[in-house]
Amino acid sequence: MVVVLASALRTRGAQPVITAVPLVEAAAGWISTLDTDQQARALRPFGEATRIDWHFVPKPQRKGVQLRDMTPAQEAAALALLRATVSHGGYEKSVAIMSLDEILRRLEGSRAKNIRDPKRYFFTVFGTPADTGTWGLSIEGHHLSLNITVRDGVVVDSTPQFMGANPAEVRTTFAGLPEAGHRVLRDEEALAFDLVRSLDAAQRTTAVIAKEAPREIRAAGEPQPTTEPPAGITHADLEPAQRDVLHQLIKTYAGVMPDDVAAERMRLIETAPGGWDAVRFAWLGPLEPGIGHAYRIEGPSFVVEFVNVQPDAEGNPANHIHCVWRDRTGDFDLPARSP
Repeated sequence: MVVVLASALRTRGAQPVITAVPLVEAAAGWISTLDTDQQARALRPFGEATRIDWHFVPKPQRKGVQLRDMTPAQEAAALALLRATVSHGGYEKSVAIMSLDEILRRLEGSRAKNIRDPKRYFFTVFGTPADTGTWGLSIEGHHLSLNITVRDGVVVDSTPQFMGANPAEVRTTFAGLPEAGHRVLRDEEALAFDLVRSLDAAQRTTAVIAKEAPREIRAAGEPQPTTEPPAGITHADLEPAQRDVLHQLIKTYAGVMPDDVAAERMRLIETAPGGWDAVRFAWLGPLEPGIGHAYRIEGPSFVVEFVNVQPDAEGNPANHIHCVWRDRTGDFDLPARSP
């Protein structure tokens, strides 16, 4: 059985693309390993409100079953489900984000105000994974939220897609964990700096929309993205080399998902009203690392937001990333929010 991808088919009328990701089988395989009590926590009705209750903060309570409460076989099946949900690169980023919680646990020690646990990541299935019918998947914990909606074998939404990193750049090495200098979300930050620094004075006048970065991404934890009109410099006002960097940056976010999902996201950008020229890039804050900074990339079909303003556990400024890809046509396969 194959899973079919047709992100935003409900509005675009496009033909679905076939992907080899065995999402249904992986979900069913994980479920089959769970005992009765675990299934009661992991399996929820598709219409339950918790399906669209997402967040990336270290919440004391979450839906689903966490890796910490699974046997080795169950954990292996859960990670296989994660592999089926995202691309190879998306999987590597996801497990690296989990490992950063162990770094936080060791750095904060008795100072910790929140639970820091690399196995405090929860898996929940809404509805029944099958070739027909509608079901959803949530994989979520601190700094990670992946949300998939499937209808009749078609992935109709893969957002919100959130990833975060604290520390954004590891400064202290612990055995068996990412070493000093490692940056889980390196490209999400470095490519944006490359782009904004390449702009000339006139371009920056349009692209830089605020002298200070916001404290957080917009609509954090809300079931739909912001409806604020896009701001910043348009794709049309970039030079060819700058456009290439912008494309690489967008592909970095799209590429968290399997290849066909990523390709469909890019196709929707190209075929939306105005095509690439409707895409805008906006920068907020200074243009130097280590000082709070943020950016937004927006088009008719998507919103990307990135914020790095908080210090890490060792007090290094602006070393704590939050970034997200959202669906302008409606996260969770819901109707888009009215302006």
